Amino acid sequence: MGNSLKSAQFLMESRLRDAARGDSNACYDLGVVYSSGAEGMDIDLIEAHKWFNLAAMSGDERAKDCRAEISEDMTAREIIEAQKAARAWLVMTQARAA
Repeated sequence: MGNSLKSAQFLMESRLRDAARGDSNACYDLGVVYSSGAEGMDIDLIEAHKWFNLAAMSGDERAKDCRAEISEDMTAREIIEAQKAARAWLVMTQARAA
């Protein structure tokens, strides 16, 4: 069980690093993790929407479809919160790159 948890943590950290570099596949993967509860994560539709939104902004059609699908299970406020989180992520990563 310990190795499995370490492996999941490594995968998440790796995907977050890649997402910070602008990797849309990493953003999509994070959306999948948060929307499905994979890798031992709790399902969090706000986080999932954020990551799918970031991937969709890079043109990822799968992310656009997934974002639309989970939006059906979210309130307008949750979607707004997810959009704000996506903008904050962009600001933070762009500031680091500068």
